[in-house]
Amino acid sequence: MISETDFRADAQDFLDGHAERRSEEKFEWGKGSDRVGLLEERTPEQERADLQAAQGWKAQEFDAGFGWIAGPEEYGGRALPTSYERAYRELATGYAIPSQGAFAIGLGMVAPTILAHAIPEVKARYLRPLYRGDIVGCQLFSEPIAGSDLAGIQTAAMRDGDEWILNGQKVWTSGAQLSDIGEIITRTSPDKPKHKGLTMFVVDMHAPGVEVRPLRQMTGGASFNEVFFTDVRVPDTHRLGDVDEGWSVALTTLMNERAAIGGGGAGGSSIGMTRLREIADHFGLAEDALTRQRLADIYVRHSVARYTNLRAMAKIRAGQLPGPEMSIAKLSLTQNMQHVAQVLGELLGPRMIADTGEWGTFAWAEFVLGVPGVRVAGGTDEVMRNIVGERVLGLPKEPRGPTGR
Repeated sequence: MISETDFRADAQDFLDGHAERRSEEKFEWGKGSDRVGLLEERTPEQERADLQAAQGWKAQEFDAGFGWIAGPEEYGGRALPTSYERAYRELATGYAIPSQGAFAIGLGMVAPTILAHAIPEVKARYLRPLYRGDIVGCQLFSEPIAGSDLAGIQTAAMRDGDEWILNGQKVWTSGAQLSDIGEIITRTSPDKPKHKGLTMFVVDMHAPGVEVRPLRQMTGGASFNEVFFTDVRVPDTHRLGDVDEGWSVALTTLMNERAAIGGGGAGGSSIGMTRLREIADHFGLAEDALTRQRLADIYVRHSVARYTNLRAMAKIRAGQLPGPEMSIAKLSLTQNMQHVAQVLGELLGPRMIADTGEWGTFAWAEFVLGVPGVRVAGGTDEVMRNIVGERVLGLPKEPRGPTGR
């Protein structure tokens, strides 16, 4: 096995030969973009152009041996320790490479589930293209009626020989408009209650009967979608795990999802802390006792969340599945964002809701309007509290009806 020192040297050579070093930009109030939005606001044309650039980089990275450093060799990985992957990511942050956000769900949630639960044929078919950036994956869990209660989903899958026929609707699907495959949870036994009777599949997002419709959010963009399935056929080979045992498969995805979001994948908290200090300085509030107390409180909250995340990430690096602590991380993230939004309102006042053209003020309205979306993504705050209460604190489960629903 290559030593980590030699690996770092190879990675440095690759990055130097294929990307420009990121320049150090010193912040100066009033210069550059003041955008601090949480959700991407792009036109379809911009999305396609960004995806093309991201795929070009991903292919170069993968072909050079840096696309799936810790992955199994039989599926395109290098089977190196995760410390090598961390070393490469640290080096890559110093270079101006195209945004890889389009692959976040496919590689952070879908690919780990395929690796853990798909048959070898499906692993061989999708894992290499996912990590090379040839295809994009999305997650099809939430539904209009069930919301974050995945056990209450109604999208049906009926068996027809060696295939399954899917009918139903999913909602809040990020990146569905760009995706080639989706990981979908369905109900295969409607007579079974709650977590029973669910089955997971990999579905072709270009198959007949799949319709993706954008959802306009209150920030003005359309980062999310609703997806309709009408008599969509999925081969049984694309089933993830056993029939009616989809809940255990879904947990693999959910824990990885909350690890990604709670660990900082949604962004925003660190931006908030930095810019809050800048706002206080600019408007002459840096020495105000109440303002300083507010900022100190936010700093402490962010620090506690960061250390909690580090403990959870250490568990993952040790080869263990992320557990309920990721629900704590996700809940901390959204709570911290809400605290930032509250302090912003106190610091900026009407500047945040009336666009006067002043730099660094009204731009924060987009941040505040994006916070509710993050509170929903990856499970609502209410669901996270239930998980923490029941699985971490050992509190009694919330009352359920006689059918378990």
